[in-house]
Amino acid sequence: MGPPRPDGDRGVYGISVAAELVGIAVQNLRLYEARGLLEPERTEGGTRRYSANDLDRLHRISDLLEAGLNLAGIGMVLDLETQNTQLREEKEDQQWLKTASIPATTSPKRTSSNNKLHSPRSR
Repeated sequence: MGPPRPDGDRGVYGISVAAELVGIAVQNLRLYEARGLLEPERTEGGTRRYSANDLDRLHRISDLLEAGLNLAGIGMVLDLETQNTQLREEKEDQQWLKTASIPATTSPKRTSSNNKLHSPRSR
């Protein structure tokens, strides 16, 4: 077993390490942050700290840039992907709640004599 992996949300990589790991220039990371495409953690001194999830997002940004989208379009795609993920999670939660809910109580059965209609021929 190797060393434990950090939590995916925990900022552990400095800007130069994150840039190197993703293959993006440091100034581009600053630009993406300025455009609201990602928001790394900050230390008390203001140093950026990137998480594993941030690195995944940077890879996604790179893929979208290669596909020909501009930064505004990438922002829209990322927002839609986030909303889609949230909706799927909500749907899964609702599905789980339906299957885990307590079965409804049954109402008393009606007897057939209460529901019988009398036709003119039966008299």
